[in-house]
Amino acid sequence: MDPIMIIVTALAAGAAAGLKPTAEQAIKDAYVGLKTLIQHKYKILSVEALEQKPDSETKQASIVEDLTDAGAANDMELLDQAKSLIDVVKAHDLAAAARININFEDIEASYLKLKDAAAEGDVNITIKKTTISGGIYLEGLTAGTPGKK
Repeated sequence: MDPIMIIVTALAAGAAAGLKPTAEQAIKDAYVGLKTLIQHKYKILSVEALEQKPDSETKQASIVEDLTDAGAANDMELLDQAKSLIDVVKAHDLAAAARININFEDIEASYLKLKDAAAEGDVNITIKKTTISGGIYLEGLTAGTPGKK
């Protein structure tokens, strides 16, 4: 998954889990930290619409566009904080981490590799308008109840 999609996935998962009244404080803190970092570094970015509908592909696409336009793809601090938020959500809110949605669109690459994505619920992978000349490799994708395939 490209860095922008990791960041957007983290924001969506953090919004879905962190804004619940029963959310663990660790999720709330990690989400607010990521959101604050984004808003300080990339002042043009607003995540309120995503907070209202974290599963909305349209809202996520808007954030992808804003982050891409702002040049956030190479921001390692932002990427590290996004990965940390995903880890916190996985540790504290399995329901919010139960779905993994991965969307690839308008990509030209020689090779696509996706490895070790797991969810209690669904793993959805969408590939649109993409040219892969060397192949696609998927490994370690699991979904469903642990211990069952």
